[in-house]
Amino acid sequence: MSEVASMATAQVNGGEVVYEVLGDDGGIPVALTPGGRAGRDFVRRLGERVADAGTKILLWDRPNAGASAVRFSDQWPSESHMHADTLRQLIAHLGWGPTVLAGGSAGARVSITTAIEYPDVPRGLFLWHIVGGVYPSMSLACGYILGNISTARRGGMEAVIEMPEWKDRIAANERNRERFLSMDRDEFVRVLKLWLNAYVPSPEQVIPGVSDDEFARIEVPTEIIPSGERDEEHPLETCLRVHELIEGSRIVAAPWAEDAWEQAFSKTLKAGGPQAFDLTAEAAPLIVDFCQRVGSR
Repeated sequence: MSEVASMATAQVNGGEVVYEVLGDDGGIPVALTPGGRAGRDFVRRLGERVADAGTKILLWDRPNAGASAVRFSDQWPSESHMHADTLRQLIAHLGWGPTVLAGGSAGARVSITTAIEYPDVPRGLFLWHIVGGVYPSMSLACGYILGNISTARRGGMEAVIEMPEWKDRIAANERNRERFLSMDRDEFVRVLKLWLNAYVPSPEQVIPGVSDDEFARIEVPTEIIPSGERDEEHPLETCLRVHELIEGSRIVAAPWAEDAWEQAFSKTLKAGGPQAFDLTAEAAPLIVDFCQRVGSR
């Protein structure tokens, strides 16, 4: 079993970011980013399996996820850009060099955005469950943005902290309560409206918040696990289009069943837990193999 460093925090952009490092300090560095507003525990099994093979793994809670500080600012054009900037600074805080960026869903989007905005950070990209297209993008807008705007407009920040997604963030980090209550409601709404633009479907934007022509800036080895043909949240065509846009990228066979996401999503709805993320641990051998090949370059 991989060694686990105790939970640590780094001050990034005025707020604490909670993280852990697993594995061999001399191994190839891998930053593992979960999807949704999930914290680092949702990809812990995957991280442990990859770390056991001799890599060192960064598990981290993004701002507005897990136990890290909540953060809303027009300093970034989207929440994914904020996460990319945070990841860049966190990797620098650790003193790591170029790092393999791995993630699914929102984690894939953050990894891609980081590679585009900060080309000195990635050593390689390993992606799965990439979100794009009209229905998935609008679903993200509803889940991340619109409910928060309407709640803040109706009841102010006192109502926002009662929303389930933020009650969880406050339970994980009590200081987030005061952060929310100290925010100006109108400024909160203004920033969210700015971030909403990333999710407006566009024929020039295969994934939210990233123009297709920006993919040309990615020049590191990239591997993509394609989604199942019936996965409506992470369309197969989005994965294939990203593959086309990243020169030299490879599609690798999924290590899970064709309908694995649909089965896991159904289990999650019934159980109300993180079951949908359990399947990602099966990707560990693929990530280990990718790291070995990237490390030999």
